[in-house]
Amino acid sequence: MLKPDTYTESAALVGYLDDQLQALRTAAHGLTDEQARATPLRSALSIGALLKHVASICEAYADAAAGLPPRDDRFEAYFENLQMLPGDTLEAVRERFDAAVPPYLAAVAAADLDAETLEDPAPWFGLTERMPANKRFRLLHHVEEFARHAGHADIIREELDGATAGSLLLAVQGLPGNAFLQPWTPLGDA
Repeated sequence: MLKPDTYTESAALVGYLDDQLQALRTAAHGLTDEQARATPLRSALSIGALLKHVASICEAYADAAAGLPPRDDRFEAYFENLQMLPGDTLEAVRERFDAAVPPYLAAVAAADLDAETLEDPAPWFGLTERMPANKRFRLLHHVEEFARHAGHADIIREELDGATAGSLLLAVQGLPGNAFLQPWTPLGDA
């Protein structure tokens, strides 16, 4: 967790992004493949799909920062990354996520926040053209998006087995409980 301090803007962005990425990953702690693909709410979102989606965002940003061209199939991949496919396993999804995060955070740390960039269209918001922005805008959008998805994952997880973000975090970090919170344990293992 990012603790109060006198951070540079870049370090604060990296810290907040890392916090949200770790919160999302923590929501998958202790799940089976079946639970990771479960969609217990009215939406089609699952914890595994959220991990895939966010990993794809991290990969695309790091690739662009490295000067690589965008994938030709990025629009098809967008929809593929919003679901756990029949052959997907939580282990493979987590491995992809874990591989995508460090280069992403390194690219964020090295970013010139004032550098101009073009934002992709967002037809779901009525934006059909690429629009100029700066990297600061894009990364602040990532904070917003990752926080939203970490919240989605929290709600899905609570619906699956009642686990909460705080108890999962204690379990993942191997921290003891306190008067407010106890580490998560699978049902029957307490």
